[in-house]
Amino acid sequence: MSDTETTIYYDEDADLSVLEDRTVAFVGYGNQGRSQALNVRDSGVDVVVGNREDGYREQIREDGFEPHSIAEAVEQGDVVCLLVPDEVAPDVFESHVLPNLEEGDTLYVSHGYNLTYDLLGHPEWIDVVMVAPRMGGPAVRTLYESGQGFPSILAVEQDHTGGAEATALAMARAIGSTQAGVVEGTADMETITDLLTEQALFPIWANAMLAKFRVEVAHGIPPEMVMTELYLSHEMAEIFEEMARHGYLGQLPFHSPTSQYGQLSRMDEFDEGPLVEWFEEQLQHIDNGGFAREWSAEQSLDRPGLKRLYEKYEHSEFFEAERRTMERLNLSAAAEELDGE
Repeated sequence: MSDTETTIYYDEDADLSVLEDRTVAFVGYGNQGRSQALNVRDSGVDVVVGNREDGYREQIREDGFEPHSIAEAVEQGDVVCLLVPDEVAPDVFESHVLPNLEEGDTLYVSHGYNLTYDLLGHPEWIDVVMVAPRMGGPAVRTLYESGQGFPSILAVEQDHTGGAEATALAMARAIGSTQAGVVEGTADMETITDLLTEQALFPIWANAMLAKFRVEVAHGIPPEMVMTELYLSHEMAEIFEEMARHGYLGQLPFHSPTSQYGQLSRMDEFDEGPLVEWFEEQLQHIDNGGFAREWSAEQSLDRPGLKRLYEKYEHSEFFEAERRTMERLNLSAAAEELDGE
């Protein structure tokens, strides 16, 4: 445990006037790009949007922006928000962003991946900052509109002008994050915690569900009953929602005393040693660049491993049971109706 208290920034720590007379250019208008661009504009900051010719043009116009090419947007921007997917960001940066940057501009990202692995090759004469919301784009927009805000991780990776931190904080406030709190860190920290969730925690969770399914079905419990208990009933989603609101222990009183005792007593008995070893192994593979090299090779071959894995699991007993349960309980239709609201 670190002896240094983590720094968390709030509205009073961020000065929006830092962005006065500056234009914020958004490169990419997908999951994060659209929500952040709308939030920054609604915060009173001048925004331009650049995107590929074949992407999101109609949506950009509907939202009241004039669609520009990436190069045009970067030329106009003083703060350039590179919010395209990680795997295409290096090419987009080299081909369209870098040639149109000026000394003293700020490069802004919302994920540390390409900074951690030095995939952008950014020059020394710009500022480089990161503000990484801890949720997807739709929530970034809805939580801004509600006035609640949302947590993010903030990092200053290169401070050429001496004002990089002030710019990062102003951007964090403009997108609505300082309303909740922005945790100071580094791009490397954000990359590790993000990838470790994806590569260590989610696989444990998924395999735990697979194991529970196999055991219960082997003991004569109908697959449809198993699948609804696991997650298709939305009960598990509701539990995680309550965790986010009240903390893990804080949400336990919403369960029966039987459930509370069962959860805590078995958690206390569980041997976490192998899990710690698993997390440590995956962290090292992330930290030493092994995963980045693996993923780059996978992409260069048109992702054969990813396609094989989808094929493997799509035809597994578990996911066949999932599809069958969703169809028989009309869960697919219900989900489509909710998505359309």
